[in-house]
Amino acid sequence: MQRVDIVKWVATVVQLVGYALTGLNVVPWNVFAFIIGIILWFLVGVMWKDRAIMVVHVGAFIAISAGYLNS
Repeated sequence: MQRVDIVKWVATVVQLVGYALTGLNVVPWNVFAFIIGIILWFLVGVMWKDRAIMVVHVGAFIAISAGYLNS
């Protein structure tokens, strides 16, 4: 298994944990899980040289950070 595949699957699991924590209303741990998942998916975008993945996750990071800081 390549390094990018490992990062991709870890990021996916972390994101799913974030969704589960949100569903269970476990705040702020859900936000932290999402931030870690976003960073890992951004790294996948870097490894693949895929700007679309990088841009969407920069946007997601800004949105979730702004929401967290505003709450």
